[in-house]
Amino acid sequence: MRSALVLFCATLALATPLAAMAKAPDYAAALADPKRPAEAKALDEGRKPAGTLAFLGLKPGMKAADIVTGSGYWAEIMADVVGPKGKVTGFEPSQFTAKPEGQQKWQALQARRPEVKWVSYKFEGFTASANSFDFTLINLNYHDLYWESEKMGIPRSDPAAFVKALYAATRPGGIVGVIDHAGPAGDTRAIVDRLHRIDPAVVKADFAKAGFLLDGESPLLANPQDDHSKTVFDPAIRGKTDRFLFRFRKPK
Repeated sequence: MRSALVLFCATLALATPLAAMAKAPDYAAALADPKRPAEAKALDEGRKPAGTLAFLGLKPGMKAADIVTGSGYWAEIMADVVGPKGKVTGFEPSQFTAKPEGQQKWQALQARRPEVKWVSYKFEGFTASANSFDFTLINLNYHDLYWESEKMGIPRSDPAAFVKALYAATRPGGIVGVIDHAGPAGDTRAIVDRLHRIDPAVVKADFAKAGFLLDGESPLLANPQDDHSKTVFDPAIRGKTDRFLFRFRKPK
């Protein structure tokens, strides 16, 4: 009996560290990955990726998405965090990948990070398979769903249709993180067109209407010195805007 108890305790002692290791994301290692371009690392101070992902809850093994991935900044970090047992999908609008400069950047991303699934889609027609993702990040571009640009080939979009599609693509209990430039209340499309900002209350309402729960919000990226009446491209504030950080969750 005593030998069986000793064996049980030894087995438990061996198992506990492994379990602890399995649930400890190494954000520092992800940021230090030598495959990350220097221009991406230069953005870390302002974007605070380790604190942001810790707040949102990205963990190893998750199936994650980065919508409107752009340079791939977040997708590359997320791929290192989720590790080989997870998967990251980086979505980029075809309106951007079709342009010569965009094609070059898109091809470079695919070559540098083949472990990421790179998907080009029409900006106004986001779709993904049901219950695909445990985690999604939308960084500084949710407001663009209220924007349209003939020059960029972006037609008038339906934010409600986008959030509905995202809800369907999120697994029960899954997380969606939204980071965006805080803007004033008023006519959302006019404000977005003029300032590329959005009223945080509009984002909360859009997600609540689709069925998401607001699971948390963080002041990590806030800047009370930012003048919300300035465009985000104003040299005085570019890269230092007052940004809100929301964590939404799909009910189980």
